[in-house]
Amino acid sequence: MRKLFFSAAFLLSAGAASADPIEGVWQTQPDEGAFAHVTIAPCGQAFCGTISRTFKDKTEYQSPNIGRQIVIDMAAQGGDNYEGRIWRPANNKIYMGKAKISGDQMSLSGCVAGGLLCKSQTWVRIQ
Repeated sequence: MRKLFFSAAFLLSAGAASADPIEGVWQTQPDEGAFAHVTIAPCGQAFCGTISRTFKDKTEYQSPNIGRQIVIDMAAQGGDNYEGRIWRPANNKIYMGKAKISGDQMSLSGCVAGGLLCKSQTWVRIQ
């Protein structure tokens, strides 16, 4: 029984250690006074982020955007870099996106016109 317990504990810790750097819960940078917690997890061969909590003026509220995907099909490009799409709730537009992970910070940029016009944010991992 003891051997089974240690084997299970090892497998669980190995699974946690092998999580991709983009996986987790991230807090967005405020955009027009609102920010969100986004849960990023595998979706197919890439990663997707879903809005799990929303805040306005630092107070939690029930936004209609809860449950919506904000990070769409982010695929690893190597070196903690990702490419995919990003939805911006403030204007309901989807942009070509890039993300770079550095510790507990993620720099995201959404671009149009082949990358000529971009807007960036820095998200912080909270979990």
